[in-house]
Amino acid sequence: MIFLELVLQNFGPYLGRQVINLRPETDENTRPIILIGGMNGGGKTTLMDAIRLALYGSRAQCSTRGNLSYNDFLTQSVNRNTPPTEKARIELAFEVIQDDKPTILRVVRYWEKEPKDGKDTLGILVDEEWPDKALANTWDEYIENLLPLGISNLFLFDGEQVKELAELDTPPPLVVGAIQSLLGLELSERLSADLDVLVSRKRKEIASAKELATLEEIEQKLNVQKDELEAATQEVGSLQNKLEMAEKKQREASEKFLYEGGKLASDRNRLEKQKDHFTTQAEKAREALRELAAGAFPLTLISPLLEQAKCQAEKESRQQQIKIARDVLVERDYRLLNYISELSLVSEQLDKIKFFLQQENQQLDQEITATESPWLLAELEEIKELDNFLNFGINTAKFRAKEKLEELENLEIEIDALDRQIAAAASPEAYQQLQDAVREANNAVAKAQVAHEMASRRCEELNRAIAKTKKELADYSEDNIKLKNNQHIIASVAKVQATLKLFREKLTLKKLNKLEIEVTECFRYLLHKSDLVHRVAIDTQTFSLSIYDPQGQPVPKHRLSAGEKQLLAIAFLWGLARVAGHHLPVAIDTPLGRLDSSHRQNLVERYFPSASHQVILLSTDTEVGKTEVERLRELDAIAHEYLLKYDTSDRQTTVVTGYFW
Repeated sequence: MIFLELVLQNFGPYLGRQVINLRPETDENTRPIILIGGMNGGGKTTLMDAIRLALYGSRAQCSTRGNLSYNDFLTQSVNRNTPPTEKARIELAFEVIQDDKPTILRVVRYWEKEPKDGKDTLGILVDEEWPDKALANTWDEYIENLLPLGISNLFLFDGEQVKELAELDTPPPLVVGAIQSLLGLELSERLSADLDVLVSRKRKEIASAKELATLEEIEQKLNVQKDELEAATQEVGSLQNKLEMAEKKQREASEKFLYEGGKLASDRNRLEKQKDHFTTQAEKAREALRELAAGAFPLTLISPLLEQAKCQAEKESRQQQIKIARDVLVERDYRLLNYISELSLVSEQLDKIKFFLQQENQQLDQEITATESPWLLAELEEIKELDNFLNFGINTAKFRAKEKLEELENLEIEIDALDRQIAAAASPEAYQQLQDAVREANNAVAKAQVAHEMASRRCEELNRAIAKTKKELADYSEDNIKLKNNQHIIASVAKVQATLKLFREKLTLKKLNKLEIEVTECFRYLLHKSDLVHRVAIDTQTFSLSIYDPQGQPVPKHRLSAGEKQLLAIAFLWGLARVAGHHLPVAIDTPLGRLDSSHRQNLVERYFPSASHQVILLSTDTEVGKTEVERLRELDAIAHEYLLKYDTSDRQTTVVTGYFW
């Protein structure tokens, strides 16, 4: 996984749209680090919360949520200066490998100041193109396969988490759970039980009659206790099987609830209402298309023929106008010639005027005879209506038809998507059966757990009683049976049992060996005192860390400085992440809290460039200072630098390019 881009809009102190490019550069030199600087309270932790919120939604372990409900947390996260018309929004784009090819997913969550239904709206874009509604509906299952919530804190952690791990003698439950997921160890007690039988047999062989009676009384008591323990152990095993079966049925019921559409069934009414609404809108769009088809819209099919008709009508209209004009001109010429004759002009001048008028009239006659006889005989008002239809009516009809067709296509796409979701959802009766099955499975698991716990306590009580009886038997043997053979057997059995215990411990250590090697390698790589640590050991019961020097002597934890403890905690998290085998980005908030300059230099030079293929650092100016950032630049390890500028008067944060220096 590679984070590509984080977009914040009206979230926390970030007003408006803020875009951060998180893509590491992998040209000639790999630059995995994205360095983000900001003062305390300036919005660094908000960025970490935004990444968690984008990935996990209501399950996200955000720093400012506390005991708030998801609805209250979303409301609290909206910037107080957000305009009423805008929403809060988070986008996280990242690249993953699917079917042996890179795929870009963009997770989008947005909500209003007071979220409806107490939740946000989730959208998933695949390769920055089409939203995948099916993936959005099953996003929780998808992200659990990609980056399980249980191990996310091994890759997205802050200085407080490192501080807690550094101060505690034993790891917190979160880290213990991560370690236990890497182990699968079963222990056998058969040899130890056989040795106890051998010791009991030898005691009987050498005891006197009086001693044997006393010895048999103790052994009879021990045998009764062992029989009870065996029965109790069998009961625990049987109850364990029942518990496992109940848990299996619980998982199957939960998986069936998800796979058979139980989650979608809870939203079935909403989906059906949406489908009815879209169906109504689609029918309205079809009715509008039918109205267009019943009007003048079909005439668009013969628009070329209508254009020809318009041209013919205009020609005939012009021909008619020319005829009318000729008759008017002939009459006018007649009156003009009569008038000129009365003026007593010279006959030559009068002839020229007559000749000129005849020439003009002949030209009009030629135009009239050159035109074919009228056959369309359209009225002027009809020509205007036809011209108006061709210029405006056709375009309007085409535009409305196209608009309604696009609307109908979009509505049919929405209806198809809702049909698929409704088809995937269980019916109300099936949903109730699925819900009842989950409830019954949960109740069965609870009852099995109670019964298993009570049987386990009974076994523990019997083990304590047997231990007490064995001590009585051992004391009796020590006081009354002095034969060397007995002493030799008892001593030998004790040695063998001690060896067996050591064997079990070493077998357990072997399982932890890989993790110890990774943690030791990481710690020595980060530590500037190369002669301080030779090996880091992990306790098989508590998983606490023990440090040994090159001479094999333990190094007390109190001898470590605060910075060295922090480096040990970082090495522990680094080793766990490496053993986990997930190629995921690493994001660290306030990473250099209590380190001196030497430790800082080692962390800057050795950990940050090597922690992962992508490392996001959120730091103040006192942690990754001028010296550290210049060193990272010299190593050519920084892909992007950003600075969170916080305006104390407006209480707003703006993301700008660059760092403090």
